[in-house]
Amino acid sequence: MAKKPDYDPKVMRLFDGYVHGQMTRREFFDRVGAMTASSVAAAAILSSLSPDYALAQQVDPEDKSIQVSYKKYASPKGAGVMRGYYARPAVIQHKLPGVVVIHENRGLNPYIEDVARRLAVTGFIAFAPDALTPLGGYPGNDDEGRVLQRERDRGEMVEDFVAAVEFLEGHPDCTGKVGAVGFCFGGEMSMDLAVRLPDLGAAVAFYGRHPEASDAASIDAPLMLHHASLDERVNASWPDFKAGLDDAGKSYISNEYLDVDHGFHNDTTPRYDKEAAELAWQRTTEFFASSLM
Repeated sequence: MAKKPDYDPKVMRLFDGYVHGQMTRREFFDRVGAMTASSVAAAAILSSLSPDYALAQQVDPEDKSIQVSYKKYASPKGAGVMRGYYARPAVIQHKLPGVVVIHENRGLNPYIEDVARRLAVTGFIAFAPDALTPLGGYPGNDDEGRVLQRERDRGEMVEDFVAAVEFLEGHPDCTGKVGAVGFCFGGEMSMDLAVRLPDLGAAVAFYGRHPEASDAASIDAPLMLHHASLDERVNASWPDFKAGLDDAGKSYISNEYLDVDHGFHNDTTPRYDKEAAELAWQRTTEFFASSLM
């Protein structure tokens, strides 16, 4: 697995700003270069922090205990026809609950496909849509993926993920009980689905930007939220949303992981924290088992 770098927190905040579209690549180089007195060092830092998807194989796609494929589904209020990665146990003796897996702000990359496989070996049907389908799909690298995803209309993407939940609910392998889990953008989208869909079975958000406090009253699905203590950008919106959930008497579990940063579950980057990621994932699968089974 990727080794966590010992970088100045200011560098990590700049990296977070870069990957979330708050500055260009050139601006990142300039600002980190000013701190390190070397543009070469800035380029090396960016390279070291970028994903290495050769590491995204906790579950081999050829694992005989699961079946995987790409499936198309209709999104009439969104982009029309979408595509996603489907993973299920190889042998199904009865229908199983489903989980929609929602990627970060860069499309359906190998890490997210691996997350879907991890759910399949745990006994769920997993479906990971690619929001970049209308633009040709995930382009093979995250930098281009982020650029492409910014070209999509957010409201249209919401409809595409709503349609993915409906696709999984109606799939013959599925019991009709469906939850959602997402990371970063996907965490935000998972909570948005809970706001939007009264029949969503459960929602889990890893370090996703929170809905408005006023939206909390619309949520019927049980929520689990995973927060990184160093993730100042995302955590800033949690107190208001928490107050909204409390005022509305909603069911939720919030877990905070100390001394870890945004993206700590992604084992293809140096921000990965093995202990926090494994604990969060155990909590997530147990939560889905109790909510969806």
